[in-house]
Amino acid sequence: MTTERTEKLLKVLRQRRADLTVVMENVQDPHNISAVMRTCDAVGIQDIYILNTKIPRHKKFGTKSSSSALKWLTVHQFDDAQKCFEELRKHYQKIVTTHLSTDAISLYEIDFTQSVALVFGNEHSGVSDEVRALADGNFIIPQMGIIQSLNISVACAVSIYEALRQKKITGQYQQTSLSAERINSLMKEWGFDESDSSKINLSE
Repeated sequence: MTTERTEKLLKVLRQRRADLTVVMENVQDPHNISAVMRTCDAVGIQDIYILNTKIPRHKKFGTKSSSSALKWLTVHQFDDAQKCFEELRKHYQKIVTTHLSTDAISLYEIDFTQSVALVFGNEHSGVSDEVRALADGNFIIPQMGIIQSLNISVACAVSIYEALRQKKITGQYQQTSLSAERINSLMKEWGFDESDSSKINLSE
């Protein structure tokens, strides 16, 4: 791997966020999942969670929709909601679901300066009752039209770019979020030659 390639990967990893993730529950269309992956990569999300309790695990995703983003993300798949949330609780302070309810807060009321997991539901039925009961609350994306819903990939993009906006204002993207150990591990996964470790400079 060239020095230029190494520096490019390191630059990406220094801006990856360990404090923001997306959870997709029973999302059926693999192209929707792949489109979400592409946006997650763009915003700097490293870990995403796919929870399938009503449909089989996805064996592959729409590569065109993801533009190969899958290669650069860490995907955690679960078929048990309780176990999925137990894992989420280890890493994220707040878990909120997209759900139109009387107690739902606006997307713009979420404090994304803390660690947050955003849960998006099935294309037709939304987030399940089981998952809403496990979460800390619900949020909605303000809309002015007659149709009060967005495609999951669009809803996700709007939401995580609001997270990016808040984090950039507070300077979080100027601080490395992943641990040095995690960065080294991902570099190896991404094809870095361990024998040429002199090219790695994590302090920048």
